[in-house]
Amino acid sequence: MSYVSETLETVLQKNPGEPEFHQAVTEVLQSLEPVLEKHPEYEQAGILERITEPDRAIRFRVTWVDDAGRVQVNRGYRVQFNNAIGPYKGGLRFRPSVNFGILKFLGFEQVFKNSLTGLPIGGGKGGSDFDPKGKSDREVMAFCQSFMTELYRHIGPDTDVPAGDIGVGGREIGYLFGQYKRLRNEFSGVLTGKGLPYGGSLARTQATGYGLLYFTDALLKANEKSIAGKTVDISGAGNVAIYAAEKAIALGAKPVTMSDSTGWVHDADGIDLKAVKEIKEIRRGRMSEYIKYRPNAEYHEGRGVWTIPCDIALPCATQNELHLEDAEALVKNGCTVVCEGANMPSTLEATQYLQKNGILFGPAKAANAGGVATSALEMSQNSMRYSWTFEEVDQKLKGIMENIFANIDEAAKEYGKPRNYVSGANIAGFIKVANAMLAQGAV
Repeated sequence: MSYVSETLETVLQKNPGEPEFHQAVTEVLQSLEPVLEKHPEYEQAGILERITEPDRAIRFRVTWVDDAGRVQVNRGYRVQFNNAIGPYKGGLRFRPSVNFGILKFLGFEQVFKNSLTGLPIGGGKGGSDFDPKGKSDREVMAFCQSFMTELYRHIGPDTDVPAGDIGVGGREIGYLFGQYKRLRNEFSGVLTGKGLPYGGSLARTQATGYGLLYFTDALLKANEKSIAGKTVDISGAGNVAIYAAEKAIALGAKPVTMSDSTGWVHDADGIDLKAVKEIKEIRRGRMSEYIKYRPNAEYHEGRGVWTIPCDIALPCATQNELHLEDAEALVKNGCTVVCEGANMPSTLEATQYLQKNGILFGPAKAANAGGVATSALEMSQNSMRYSWTFEEVDQKLKGIMENIFANIDEAAKEYGKPRNYVSGANIAGFIKVANAMLAQGAV
């Protein structure tokens, strides 16, 4: 049995009931066979066993009082996965579905994503099963303060720097930062995604969506194609989807779909971003309202975004949203490029089908690294007590995303897998972390 097979078997046995974590580890490790053949020192140092086991995983009780005066109890988590190349870095997710398995998958992916940015940040993830939807500002504040009262002892600007994720936006980051500052009596860059008046970075809101399009554009150019004039299917209607659509339009493409958890819209004339921003960013409404702004558009309940013919597909909603049947529909309808804006939005079967059918596939750990890259730029600005302009941050982001593509393209070619950007991303991200771990000894 090979080193990869042995490690995978051990991971599956030691982590039962965690399918997302199993999926992420399987995809990464299976890409590394040629690397491990060339570098036996990785096996001798137990790199795979060490890199698939978090440095630590913390679970704690979060007790808070709702507006009716009732005591509520939630679970809080922080998974600090690997800090070989820098302090742990990764978002906090507040959602009822949050559990250790999902956070381990996200933290594991974050290790390689952060490595690919070229910036000195390790990988981690955290969150809670708390649902901010339907809660008053006071209730959200009460929860965030209680959550940080436990979390603060495990984080710091040179230890672990959380950010936002699903359910954790500017409001939540503000309450979390305020409580950390109060508890530690210090003003430091311990969280990213902060508001501009207290250390946030310009372009952070747009970063993941813009970065996705910079990556997609680089991929297309490397394959002698252009994004201009292309039809784009996008899923989701949050920050990533909205700003992916915005940058796609700026680059000359036409997004025609968006979605949320209840349904999706198809606007053959091109998505009206002004309408989407009013619905989602101002009123926090549902995509079903879109047809009030664009009567000629279609709204459909449930799933179905990927049935619309397109040139480029950008899944930007959530993990495992693009299934095998969706991949089959995309191929049948002439799609040529799929780049992931969400974290692991394609199932393993869908990814493999798309690659086998010649689709240019940009994996999440590379394609959606713009958000964490800009978070790291925020950390740099906080350390310097300085702020860059929107244009400066955006230009740095563009350069980072183009470098990510160049590095994974080179890694794929070096290990005999040209145009296999999944393998290229896994290999390039892994080698940097593995070499750092070797240099630091068995820690």
